[in-house]
Amino acid sequence: MSTTPHSPDLAVSTRGLTKRYGRRTAVDTLDLAIPTGAVAGFVGPNGAGKTTTMAMLLGLARPTDGEGSVL
Repeated sequence: MSTTPHSPDLAVSTRGLTKRYGRRTAVDTLDLAIPTGAVAGFVGPNGAGKTTTMAMLLGLARPTDGEGSVL
């Protein structure tokens, strides 16, 4: 995950965040911007990439491409 600085107005931001396992793409070029102080939900069907996205944001998984940051 990139440690590039992000806007101080954003609590969470991603740009082109992608995770592939071999030929399978789990997260495909996710662009996300959640302002500081906002309440946001992260929902989707099983296998949509929610857990993989959170793992990348927490530094538990390395993205294949893109960048993300959390406060």
